[in-house]
Amino acid sequence: MTEQTTAVPDAAVPLEAAATPDTGAAGPAAPAPRDRRALRAVLRWTAAVLVFGAAGAGTAYGIARAERTDLPGLSTKGDGRWAYPALVRPTPPPGAPLPFAADNPDGIHYAGLTQLLLPAPRGSAPDAGLKLEKDSAVTVDTFLEEYEPSARDKLRAQFDLNGLRQIAGRGWTTPDGTRTRVYLLRYHASGFADTFKGCGADMELNGVKQVVTDEVWNKAKVEQVSPAVEGLKALEEAVPFGDEQTRVGCVESGDIRAVILQSRKGGAAAVPLHQAVILQNQLLQ
Repeated sequence: MTEQTTAVPDAAVPLEAAATPDTGAAGPAAPAPRDRRALRAVLRWTAAVLVFGAAGAGTAYGIARAERTDLPGLSTKGDGRWAYPALVRPTPPPGAPLPFAADNPDGIHYAGLTQLLLPAPRGSAPDAGLKLEKDSAVTVDTFLEEYEPSARDKLRAQFDLNGLRQIAGRGWTTPDGTRTRVYLLRYHASGFADTFKGCGADMELNGVKQVVTDEVWNKAKVEQVSPAVEGLKALEEAVPFGDEQTRVGCVESGDIRAVILQSRKGGAAAVPLHQAVILQNQLLQ
């Protein structure tokens, strides 16, 4: 039987992170060796894809209906990745440069923040519990509900002091029960964005006892030695956890910071979080 895949980039380089079986959901957490192999392939192809920089606004990442076994690095089947729609690079306003272009070294994103949000994967349902304002805007108070009450005042003070402009969010739930929330925080400049301390091993998430480094991610990252994954982090709720486990992804890109949270009863799989981090980063390049 031919296995259906999602689209991969048209920049003549396969995007292993986006080419996934159209299952709509990840299964239970995969064994560590499988996670490690999948992540190595993800990082390898992402390092190449991210050089498309100035290829042009509005370019779809697509070789539609390509077979997994026809593309290098995509022969592994059933490794838990989700099927996302083809990613489309946001179009900045007329006359505005692309982020990280020669005339925009600070990485300012001029496209609408909602356009930069990772889309929900196929087969998922919108997260009715995520409180969104008009145009997917998220208030500071709503975002801070993800953190322990004791941590909220300090983060709020940092936002007030360091030029937070806006927050946008998107959330979905996959059929296996994994709940995903993606938040983008836009600052006035990259220097202000560097002051954000709400995504890291010391973050105090609501209901999460301790967040630790995802060693599978870190090991693959070190082995790849790729500048394309600089500013990306993957973390996980330490074992033992309660009924639910949370995984965290952090992306740093110019004036924007992304926080990705995935939670699931019984344990959250690693590969979908790794995949979301890499794809969200691509949309911010």
